[in-house]
Amino acid sequence: MKLEASAFVVVLVVCCLHLKTVQGYVKYNTGAGIVPGKLNVHLVPHSHDDVGWLKTIDQYYVGSNNSIQGACVQNVLDSVVEALLRDPNRKFVFAEMAFFQRWWSEQSVEMQEQVKKLADAGRLEFINGGWCMHDEAATHYIDMIDQTTLGHRTIKEQFNKVPRAGWQIDPFGHSAVQGYLLGAELGFDSMHFARVDYQDRAQRKNDKSLEVIWRGSKTFGSSSQIFANAFPVHYSPPNGFHFEVDDDSVPVQDNPLLFDYNVEERVNDFITAAMTQANVTRTNHIMWTMGDDFQYQYAESWFRQMDKLIHYVNKDGRVNALYSTPSIYTDAKNDANELWPLKSDDYFPYADSQNAYWTGYFTSRPALKRFVRMLSGYYLAARQLEFFVGKKSNHPNTFSLGDALGIAQHHDAVSGTAKQHTTDDYAKRLAIGVTEAEAVVSSALSCLTKKNSGDKCEESGLTFSQCQLLNISYCPPTEKDIPEGKSLVVAAYNPLAWDRTDIVRIPVNDSDLVVQDSSGHNIDTQYLALDNVTRNVRSFYTKAYLGLSSDTVPKYWLLFQVSVPPLGWNTYFISKGAGKGQRGGRTTLAMKTPQNETIEIGNGNLKMSFSTSSGQLQRMYNTRTGVDVPMQQSYLWYGSSSGDADPQASGAYIFRPNGAPPTVVSLSVPLTVTRGPLVDEVHQQFNEWIYQVTRIYKDKEHAEIEFTIGPIPLDDGVGKEVITRITANMVTAKVFYTDSNGRDFLKRVRDFREDWNLTVTQPVAGNYYPINLGIYTTDKKSELSVLVDRATGGSSINDGELELMLHRRMLHDDSRGVGEALDESVCAGGTCEGLTIRGNYYISINQIGEGAHWRRTTGQEVYSPLLLAFTQEKMETWTASHLTKASAMDPGYSLPLNVALITLQVLDDGSVLLRLAHLYEIKEAKEMSLTTNQVKSEMKKLSWKVEGDNGNPSSPVRGGPVDNSTLVVELGPMEIRTFLLKF
Repeated sequence: MKLEASAFVVVLVVCCLHLKTVQGYVKYNTGAGIVPGKLNVHLVPHSHDDVGWLKTIDQYYVGSNNSIQGACVQNVLDSVVEALLRDPNRKFVFAEMAFFQRWWSEQSVEMQEQVKKLADAGRLEFINGGWCMHDEAATHYIDMIDQTTLGHRTIKEQFNKVPRAGWQIDPFGHSAVQGYLLGAELGFDSMHFARVDYQDRAQRKNDKSLEVIWRGSKTFGSSSQIFANAFPVHYSPPNGFHFEVDDDSVPVQDNPLLFDYNVEERVNDFITAAMTQANVTRTNHIMWTMGDDFQYQYAESWFRQMDKLIHYVNKDGRVNALYSTPSIYTDAKNDANELWPLKSDDYFPYADSQNAYWTGYFTSRPALKRFVRMLSGYYLAARQLEFFVGKKSNHPNTFSLGDALGIAQHHDAVSGTAKQHTTDDYAKRLAIGVTEAEAVVSSALSCLTKKNSGDKCEESGLTFSQCQLLNISYCPPTEKDIPEGKSLVVAAYNPLAWDRTDIVRIPVNDSDLVVQDSSGHNIDTQYLALDNVTRNVRSFYTKAYLGLSSDTVPKYWLLFQVSVPPLGWNTYFISKGAGKGQRGGRTTLAMKTPQNETIEIGNGNLKMSFSTSSGQLQRMYNTRTGVDVPMQQSYLWYGSSSGDADPQASGAYIFRPNGAPPTVVSLSVPLTVTRGPLVDEVHQQFNEWIYQVTRIYKDKEHAEIEFTIGPIPLDDGVGKEVITRITANMVTAKVFYTDSNGRDFLKRVRDFREDWNLTVTQPVAGNYYPINLGIYTTDKKSELSVLVDRATGGSSINDGELELMLHRRMLHDDSRGVGEALDESVCAGGTCEGLTIRGNYYISINQIGEGAHWRRTTGQEVYSPLLLAFTQEKMETWTASHLTKASAMDPGYSLPLNVALITLQVLDDGSVLLRLAHLYEIKEAKEMSLTTNQVKSEMKKLSWKVEGDNGNPSSPVRGGPVDNSTLVVELGPMEIRTFLLKF
């Protein structure tokens, strides 16, 4: 014992002496740039900050509710700025402007000036730059543009900067529209992401094609190509180089007195990892993504280690390490003059293992998806009306709705993959936003419709009401009694830039009403009795969401046809009838159970026939075109896998059927039929939780299908993924087509990928694709098309079939982080039940090559329905003091049916954002990038060498320059043009 003690004393003395003479301050050389001839390792510091997922956006920002996840974005930004100011060579990239804008508004002027200097020096770089990192499967292209514009304009206004790099590192697959429209057309030089199919990634590693030139548009070809970088593993660093303060990666310990001194070891680890990545990458440049989810809450823990690694790795000399950004990295790749592989189409579907296809989220939380899509169209209309009357300070505006919609595009929001409390928070924000937007709409219509309002609208005592729950028959202004001598005034606003004729359906309690148009002419009406399913849904959900306990429900649907000019309104007046002799054309028919073997509906060109014995659809045919397609339509459900030898379960992200054939809900369906001058309806009760109404409206050549699904039962212990399947007598050769974010349609071939070899492991889930607009298939004679009213998933699992997944409910989590089973429920008055959803899809049959016109025009009408507003007034008083019909467009002019007015919005500086064409008496029309953050003529694009390219750049048809004297805008196929108008 004595000897051991003596030895300890000696060692301690030596160590203490050594400490005094050797260790001191080390100045790390972190200023390395690119070194030609060496492998350059670009360290890109970043923090991936979800705009809601396990916690709400507020909780993530302030760092509350940390029992769920220790994350505070406020700390990230505070800490990163402080760390950047310590060393002039450090860099950081940031993407989510919804977070950054909150932080920025809280900073002092002095701090803001320091941050501006960091941005000017390229040390703080904004990448992607949208309000969020939007999803790419469940988002509509208009929403993608809007939320990105919100972020880009913020960056431009505060920093005068234009993001150069797309940074979609976490979305679960990548769309063609993202590549060309939300990439190249924004002025991005590159797109960077982590999630590609595991088979695809493995093959790309082998042939060094993780990095490609992506041409997402067949229309625009090389003119809208972009450099796309798929990471070798994930968006985190290589193993062992993760340096958050609570991580277990070994730090660089460079004090020689430390027992764990490891500089040489860590340098060797770094070089080994770098060489491994270099072996799957072209050129002598590789990127390390130095960050992960909500990292850099103590930024110095990362930067200190990167400082040391850059210093010692470069001192070693075998490779070169440097602080970098995606822009620096892309420029280096471009300067290498390498020949790059070509990628077309998209990166869907995505799987991370053989039984884990991320195709369930295409449908997850269908009620939220519908809410987002409905409010997206409403936001478009509300901004138009706000523009017409002008923004007013200290008045309601549309920003709150734009902010909520921007947040809702996040890849864990509209995707349906957040925790339930976070999903509730998204819905709450949307509800608050639309409430304020409704006030904007009401005020604008009050002003616009009033005669002699002049150039400036004055406040009016008139208040319009609107009905966001009209689909379940809840509309108080139409249900209440119309006083004697007064009329229910219905103002119908058309946000499309072409004339439209539609059937309006409103709930009423009086069956003796007269509807007159703005000229005072009686128009045809039709009454339909309110069905029991609608009554029950209305009663439960108004109680659950509005706190209304009354069992009173309207008795009828009142239908009438309206015609509305482009970007304009028309007014209709509903009053009590004075007896049968004075009513306009009107039909009230009760439902009838057919007696013949076959029942046919449709009083126009389109006909549908149903079997009265089975209650099922048999045939769809068009007398005008001669297209006649034997057809069946049914509901089925896939049993959700709970895991087996592979424990992978079906869940919010993953669609994994349990292997059994889908269960047919019912082979025999009771049906009832209603006929009338405006619509024919077939009502079918498939089982106690699936109800369907098929409608063929007057003058329409498509069928509208309204479905009510839920609550999905789980008492048998099996999760269920409910589909509608349409089976046609068509030879389709495995081919079908789905849209990309509501824009381009892409060809899909079952069990096939265009640019890599697929091993089929999930024949159903692996053939599902995201749908935002529609899906169609063809044979040599005809086309069968289906349009949707929200984001969903769909496929053609067998020839001649199209199927849509409409609802999902299951019992197990799929182990991708959310930690909850997708089991949505709603409670009212102490009663809780699974979520019931209601929605629509639309079916059309066309001659081969003729379906595109229907898909485009009808799809736009589905996205932008008529906006209805209601008030009460004497008809004579109203017509004397109000404009009953008007349009913002020149008389007799409308845009062609193949042109959509995407945006008409007044900005805070008074300029007007216009996407697509219109004629205005203005002083200037300046063409801009898609998100208006740079003049289009000044955009510069990198040139790339592409494998298999013949050297001839594509020359797509694009519209010519706009002459400010004539203001005529030309559009080429699939082109979107954006202008800032100065008045």
